[in-house]
Amino acid sequence: MNPELLQALVSREMPFGKYKGRLIADLPGHYLTWFARQGFPRGELGQLLALMHELDHNGLTGLLVPLRSVRKNS
Repeated sequence: MNPELLQALVSREMPFGKYKGRLIADLPGHYLTWFARQGFPRGELGQLLALMHELDHNGLTGLLVPLRSVRKNS
C-alpha cells in the first residue's frame, strides 16, 4: 500500500457532487459503494475513491487515524 495515497485520503477533498468539499476519507460508505457499482472516475481521483472503498468495506479506516493526527499537527 502506497503511504502517499493514504496521506492523500486525509488531505484531498471531493471535487464534485453531493459531497463536494468533504475529505475523501470522510465520504460515507454508501457513496463509495455507489461508485464501486457505477465505476470509479479515471485517474488519481478514481484510485483514491477505490482505495477508500476498500478500506471502508474491510473495516480498515482506523489506519487513517495517525495520518489525521499528523495533518492536524502540521
